[in-house]
Amino acid sequence: MRPLLLLPPAPEVLRVAIAPPAGRRKMAAAVAEEPEPELGGSVRRYLARLGALRPGPGAERPDSSRRTELHLLFDQLISESCGTAPAAGPSPQDVCALLVQACQLVHLDQEHLVSKVCQLIHHLLNRFQVLVDEQNLNFLLSYCISALKQCSSWTHVEIVQALAALVYNNGPKCQKHLPDLLGKAGLLVQLSDAAQPDMELRRAAVRSMANLCLSVPEQPYLDESYRSVCFETFLNVLQSSKTSDVDDITFCMLLQNALKGIQSLLNGGKMKLMQTDQIGSLLAVLKKCMFHGLPGLSIEMPAALYPVPLPQYDKRLPAKQEQSESATFKQTGNRRKKSKGKQKKGEFVEEGRDLGDAGNESALGADMMKLHFENVQKNPGSDPRSRASDVANVPAGKDHLSSRYPSWKRISSSESEYSDAEGGIQSKVRSYQANVRQGALACFLSAIKSIEKRVLYGYWSAFVPDAPGIGSPQSVSLMTIALKDPSPKTRACALQVLSAILEGSKQFLSVAEDVNDHKRAFTPFSVTIASSIRELHRCLLLALVAESSSQTLTQIVKCLANLVSNAPYSRLKPGLLTRVWNQIKPYICHKDVNVRVSSLTLLGAIVSIQVPLPEVQLLLQQPSSSGLSHSGSTTPHRSNSSEQWRKPLPSEGEPGDTPAGCTSPEPCWLLRLCVSIIVLPREDSCSDSDANFPLFSSVYEPCPLRLEALQVLALLVKGHFPMAQSYFLELGEVACRCMEEMDPSVQLHGAKLLEELGTGVLQQYKPDSAISPDQRVPVSTVVTFWTMMLNGPLPGTLQSSPHPTLQTSACDALSSILPEAFSRLKNDQQILCVTLLLGLNHSENPLVKAAAARALGVYILFSCLRQDVMFVADTANAILDSLHDKSPNVRAKAAWSLGNLTDTLIINMETMGQSFHEEFSDLLLLKMLRSATEASKDRDKVKSNAVRALGNVLHFLQPYHIANPRFREAIEESLQALISTVQSEATMKVRWNACYALGNVFKNPALPLGEAPWTAQAYSALSSVVKSCKNFKVRIKSAMALSVPSRRECYGSTEQFCHIWSALVVALQKSEDTEDFLEFKYSASLRTQICQALLHLLSLAKSTDLPLIWETITENRDAIKSYVLQYLKSGAEENEAGTHTDLGEREGVLRGAIEHLGGLEKQLQGKARVRVSVYLQDILTNHASAAELRGLETPLLVTNSLHF
Repeated sequence: MRPLLLLPPAPEVLRVAIAPPAGRRKMAAAVAEEPEPELGGSVRRYLARLGALRPGPGAERPDSSRRTELHLLFDQLISESCGTAPAAGPSPQDVCALLVQACQLVHLDQEHLVSKVCQLIHHLLNRFQVLVDEQNLNFLLSYCISALKQCSSWTHVEIVQALAALVYNNGPKCQKHLPDLLGKAGLLVQLSDAAQPDMELRRAAVRSMANLCLSVPEQPYLDESYRSVCFETFLNVLQSSKTSDVDDITFCMLLQNALKGIQSLLNGGKMKLMQTDQIGSLLAVLKKCMFHGLPGLSIEMPAALYPVPLPQYDKRLPAKQEQSESATFKQTGNRRKKSKGKQKKGEFVEEGRDLGDAGNESALGADMMKLHFENVQKNPGSDPRSRASDVANVPAGKDHLSSRYPSWKRISSSESEYSDAEGGIQSKVRSYQANVRQGALACFLSAIKSIEKRVLYGYWSAFVPDAPGIGSPQSVSLMTIALKDPSPKTRACALQVLSAILEGSKQFLSVAEDVNDHKRAFTPFSVTIASSIRELHRCLLLALVAESSSQTLTQIVKCLANLVSNAPYSRLKPGLLTRVWNQIKPYICHKDVNVRVSSLTLLGAIVSIQVPLPEVQLLLQQPSSSGLSHSGSTTPHRSNSSEQWRKPLPSEGEPGDTPAGCTSPEPCWLLRLCVSIIVLPREDSCSDSDANFPLFSSVYEPCPLRLEALQVLALLVKGHFPMAQSYFLELGEVACRCMEEMDPSVQLHGAKLLEELGTGVLQQYKPDSAISPDQRVPVSTVVTFWTMMLNGPLPGTLQSSPHPTLQTSACDALSSILPEAFSRLKNDQQILCVTLLLGLNHSENPLVKAAAARALGVYILFSCLRQDVMFVADTANAILDSLHDKSPNVRAKAAWSLGNLTDTLIINMETMGQSFHEEFSDLLLLKMLRSATEASKDRDKVKSNAVRALGNVLHFLQPYHIANPRFREAIEESLQALISTVQSEATMKVRWNACYALGNVFKNPALPLGEAPWTAQAYSALSSVVKSCKNFKVRIKSAMALSVPSRRECYGSTEQFCHIWSALVVALQKSEDTEDFLEFKYSASLRTQICQALLHLLSLAKSTDLPLIWETITENRDAIKSYVLQYLKSGAEENEAGTHTDLGEREGVLRGAIEHLGGLEKQLQGKARVRVSVYLQDILTNHASAAELRGLETPLLVTNSLHF
């Protein structure tokens, strides 16, 4: 038993018992009678008193008297430091000076004073949140380490607590002391060992180690060896069991400190968990701690979990199972009453986490404009379920923490203070157990970020519920906590962890499938995952109904939104979304703003499911009264049975009941809801939490709610445009009203809605669109829409320079205008659009400049603008200016626009002829050529479009350009740039575009193809790529480029021609060789293109080429024959170029080659024994015989089936 160290006597007794020296009696009396008004002055006074106690050189005072006064001073300091922290504390320099001087006065053999000075270090640093500077830290750490080595064990707890306070957020400054603390025989390693009998000492050592693991921004972190030591220590602590001689609270605090240490390693050290045993051990102890002290539940966990797709081992203790079930029932029934009280003192709050943060990132206010649009029947002032327990809502966004010191450090200076006013020792134990569970969940959240998703999902069944088997209890999971934990904060933490697991799980969950009834001897993995998804829906909806805390309710809805965003509903039995939809509807009118915001987020996730589901479309068509009536019913009316979801809906091309662009009598209820939230004043006050948004609390809906409604509206337009197009002009008016407001965040989302409306129309008018013309939004309506925008707020928004993000979105919106509608705008409006974009292209903000450059690239393809030489020239100059910008994003957008601009040059060359060449500036063309050549050396995002532009410009050049000396050098440089790009190790997109560009170059008859030195280099590069490139699309494009020249002279010498021929033969034989399985699907297209190229070469061959061609055929006779037969047999096939070649055309090309080669062989008259035409004729004959045989087999099969 440790001696009692701190017994501060009353001041009156001290004045009588202690007789200070005559020189200091008056000072001490004055201090006692006139207390210092500020603590900073008090610290300086104590500092002066400590300085006066230093022994002088000649007059050293008796040691016993000095020791007595030190005891007095330390007792007074400790007593003062145990109160609440004042508003203005002492300076860090004063605190550090006082502690250093105190240590200098206390020798290590004076153990009672050592204990007190360590208590003083602990209390002062924690109370005033002081970070010790490096020089003083080294002294104080050395003092503590020496004290641990020399002093008796009864002092060690106070020494280690002082050590913990010193190293907090000072890890990088402790490097030279780490061997003493964390080495193989380090003090902290020894004191935190499981063999340590003193649990308080072990807890203090673990806490010191956890504080050492805290990261400091822009400072080096612990070395890997020390990290491993700490991780193993923390893991051992968490794996240990509580012994009978340890009280519950001490054990809980030990677990908390270990959990904080692991969390610091995962967060600050950016520790990546890679080893299976390491991951399994950590997840096992986290799962164990997640349920620590959970009422009515006790589980046994193995030492490690293993990544298997089957349910993990976890076993409820048999003796407690019945108690668990009864407690669960009782807990569910009594949750609402328990959650009304305030949060217990000392309850754990995770640092940096705001559990009710929905929409806070957009919490801005604005002046609202009322739009007389169809209102939505709702009662925002009351919760549809009328639960009185929701009054206990804690407003979201309230920060209970300081930026540097988390709450677990500030709970109390000694970690032992607690008020028993709320229910005695049991209440206190339950609170600490809840802290452990919250700490484990917070640590799990950090672990999720440190484990690769594909590895994490191997442990899916250990944490995510699955449907229980017949006669067996359901395994415990995160949903067990979300449904049964008495602490709303712990429930919210569990839901946060589940959300993190679900985030990004789309690929993993995509294997789920249960559309067909499973009747097999084993359960496929796809059915297991589907069962887990269904159980998740069931449990989350149960939690939704049972929850009374608004903060936790927000997390439930967010978790549902994450689940909906990642689940493959097209592969699951219908009805899941209907239940979610109907149960979330009442929460749109919840009294808490954050719940309403997250409910809209969930609805947005449903409507944005990529595969348009009939179930979602029917839900959108439900009457607005379904689930939103004033009765407040929690069971919305379901108008259709689950079988109806599988019935086919009218296709987008079928005529509807209302003409396009006209308003139907019963619009989509979600659309009406969102519009009413955005533009109409609210009817009455909804929530006390609206105090977070005071600017509009009396008139309009809170800003986060309006912004979320705008986002849902944009998603609705994007995913279900045929439904939204009936309100095309009305939605345009909503976007207008939003952009007219003063709040830039509302303006921004209004611009995004405008962009989605424009994009929806563009999709309808695409050449490959399946929507019939009479079901599209009429061009006249689109013209009216854009006229309203250009006469309204859009020009002003585009010029809103203080808000570059808003300008960027407005640029994107302006680029979504339908070309047919643009051509029908008034001339001044067209000029306005072009002028605005050309002006914004000179913006100093890179986001705005990039958006303007991209928009110009869209406009240059408009038929009404591309024939205007002046506009083309102005756009070219603007794009070239952006191509030299310092921002990579701007250069990438400019390169894309330059590619579009050069596409326009080719179109104009083909449609307008020589007149366009004469009007277009040669100087500008040369500038484009040089700029594109320079851009082809940039990063890949710029390079891919720069080489496309080079190919177009070189195709566009006329003979007088090529003869011009100023162009000659630029042409040579550009060709070398293309050839080097084809041969480079750039991304496949870049090389594909380079091959495409060379094919474009070969189309220009004015270039000296076959004669210039660069010709051989170009053919060599393409021949190499067609044989060996890993990407089959690049091989296809290189084979296409090799078949572009239309004359034999373009291929150069016989050796060069035959080299190309041989390369194509080798490429044909390697057309199935690939290491990437994904490339295999392109092998048929590759063979088709190579065969076309080979036949093209044969149809152009000269007599001098035949010997080498025959030699290659002789070496590869059978292989070539089989591939050509396969090519002929494949019939009509769409190749990579998008052209259609039917069977007759293929045979015709082969016959043409046979005739051409036959004529050449006759001219040779036996000079060379080459029979290429005979070989090809044999292939054609075999193909004809096989086709005839296939034709006979078909009726024979029919006849046999009839006889059978």
